[in-house]
Amino acid sequence: MSVAPRQTSALAVVSLVAGIASWTVLPFVASIVSIVTGHMARAEIRRRPHDLDGDGLAVTGLVLGWLMVGAVIAAIVVFILFFGGLAWLAAMSN
Repeated sequence: MSVAPRQTSALAVVSLVAGIASWTVLPFVASIVSIVTGHMARAEIRRRPHDLDGDGLAVTGLVLGWLMVGAVIAAIVVFILFFGGLAWLAAMSN
């Protein structure tokens, strides 16, 4: 009796590709796509564990996506603090 091989979840592959793209060509948009498809892929794999594989791909896509979101938020905070500090210094010198 032969057992059919497990297929890799297409959503897991999309999550990984979008996670990589979020660090190269589409910084914020691809990270959101990576996060959404990563969660969808993990749910799909949990629902059909005997048919689908690719949980590691989905987790990697999720990690890359969340790291990029964190980096973007940190960059925005640094930007605001830097220019807010400059505005405070300018106000103090008057």
